[in-house]
Amino acid sequence: MYTPKVAEYKVARVEELASLISEYPLVGIINMENIPGPQLQRMRAKLRSSMLLTMSKKKLIDRALDKAELEKKNVSELKKYTRGMPCLVLTKENPFKLASTLKKSRTAAPAKPGQQAPRDIVIPAGPTQFAPGPIISELSAVGLKTGVEGGKVAIRQDFTIVAEGEKISKKVSDVLTKLSIMPMEIGLDIVAIYEKGVIYTRDVLSVDEEQYIRNIRIAASEANSLAVHIAYPAGETIKALIARAYNTAKAIAITKGIMSDALASKLITEAERGAEAIKSRLPQELAREITTKLSDEEEIDSKIEQLKHEREMGEIRKVESIAKEVLTKGRVEKKADEEEFFDEVKKKMEQDRHIAEKLQHIRKDEENREEQKKSEELYEELKKKGTLRHDKEKGK
Repeated sequence: MYTPKVAEYKVARVEELASLISEYPLVGIINMENIPGPQLQRMRAKLRSSMLLTMSKKKLIDRALDKAELEKKNVSELKKYTRGMPCLVLTKENPFKLASTLKKSRTAAPAKPGQQAPRDIVIPAGPTQFAPGPIISELSAVGLKTGVEGGKVAIRQDFTIVAEGEKISKKVSDVLTKLSIMPMEIGLDIVAIYEKGVIYTRDVLSVDEEQYIRNIRIAASEANSLAVHIAYPAGETIKALIARAYNTAKAIAITKGIMSDALASKLITEAERGAEAIKSRLPQELAREITTKLSDEEEIDSKIEQLKHEREMGEIRKVESIAKEVLTKGRVEKKADEEEFFDEVKKKMEQDRHIAEKLQHIRKDEENREEQKKSEELYEELKKKGTLRHDKEKGK
């Protein structure tokens, strides 16, 4: 049976790769496809101190992974991810730190015809470095509005030359290159990383560091708030718990009027304020009460007088009605007698009413004087008791 002869350099290369895979705790696969040589050299120089990058043919890498399986369990599973132009990355760093380092090493690159735009590519308004000439036709051909300012071609307004996801044409690529716009981003595309039998794929390794830090801060803040809320004692919460306990006890003591060294000054101050408020309010309230009482009594008396007056007027009308009835029956024969009769009746009733009103006024004056006397006596009594000390001091 014929056995094909394998070149010795391939065997040696497989042995070398297998040895490196066994030596380093972390093994990753990177796709080098579509990375220009100059950018690749710059990135390799930047990463050389922290990791080893070694390229080889896909079949040789696969054979090396199978050979390293004897010492590293499950490492051969990386063969599923050796696509495009695979490259082994070997390091002793954390897999997430490695992914972050590779992400930060990405550089800007010019667009090539046929590539997809990673985002909306916008050409900003403003002057260019070109003098008027054929360049105007080239810019207009891709939709740019141009003009001449200060002897240079200028773009009049911002223009989205390619939308996200669209393919970049040769004309657009040429214009972007001439305008020194590099919309593409070139970097080492990490596909998968092996560590201690576990394989981390790109979607797991793509971590937004800023958002991750924000999430940690939010979690720490919420955990601290929860610990304080449930009164969980810890080095981070003990100060807040003591402060909360002190303020709670202080509030209860103030509410209940419990005297203590910490609250004596505050309680005395509040008591003095309350006393001053009562002291300044009492004369006003007393005067208001007396005035209201007198006003109510005057209103009652007025109502009584009104009722009496209505009753008297009712009696006058009643007498007039009787007089008219008598006259109607012929008991008074002459008109003059009729008028005289009515005049006498009205005069009598008016005299009685005036007398009643005068007596009522006299009675009311007496009652007012009596009420005033009582008010003055009450006021003097309060002054003697010291309730109106403020007014008394004012009088002095």
